[in-house]
Amino acid sequence: MTKPVVRLQNLTWPAADEALRQRPVGLLPIGAIEAHGPHLPLDTDIIIAEATAERAAGRLEESGVPVIILPPIAYTVSFAGTSFAGTTPVEADQFEAYLASLLGQAARQGYRALICCNAHLEPEHVARVQHACLIAEEQSGVPTRAPDQRSDAHASRLSEEFRRGARHAGGYETSILLAVRPDVVDVEQMRALPPVWIDLPARLRAGARTFADAGADLAYFGDPARATAEEGHAMLDALADIIIGAIPWH
Repeated sequence: MTKPVVRLQNLTWPAADEALRQRPVGLLPIGAIEAHGPHLPLDTDIIIAEATAERAAGRLEESGVPVIILPPIAYTVSFAGTSFAGTTPVEADQFEAYLASLLGQAARQGYRALICCNAHLEPEHVARVQHACLIAEEQSGVPTRAPDQRSDAHASRLSEEFRRGARHAGGYETSILLAVRPDVVDVEQMRALPPVWIDLPARLRAGARTFADAGADLAYFGDPARATAEEGHAMLDALADIIIGAIPWH
């Protein structure tokens, strides 16, 4: 039987003390509460971040590396989705200060490294996550990293749709949810959606401030109708590899 991953919030303090004495790798899932088309829930990024952490933790535990998954961060810098109901962002400065403080406090507890499993790719959000990691690492000396799957090296391991920039609530994200939480996917709605081939990052760089500005009338980009659980598992394997590759072993 596969050993269950260790989640910090499920431990008593004596159990947490014992687990932290093993100098585990800490994995922090980070997502958003944000519109993801008419077929996926607002917490899609959180589901993906936690699933990535679980997949990476399982592999690390199998190789003898202790791991603790921290409780996820839900409310983040998600202003691009505010043209659609339910999206709930926080201001970038406050988010960065909060995350840097959290990571700094966690670093003092015995982790050998802290890796952010970030599934929310709004540019300002990613920049703030990475700067918070830099601050925490400089102050604590504990390696604190947030690998960016948008980089060419990482994106090359993900789907063609992702590399084309149509990476929000399309086939890429929908496939991952079909793999790990099919119960939250409105499959009937998903199958009826036409593809929206818009390069979201390019539109944001050109000045679009929201998904609607970028041309997404229903808060999705890409081709969700072509999503499959098989692709979702393949994407999670790739994301887990990216997380594990960010851990410094020296």
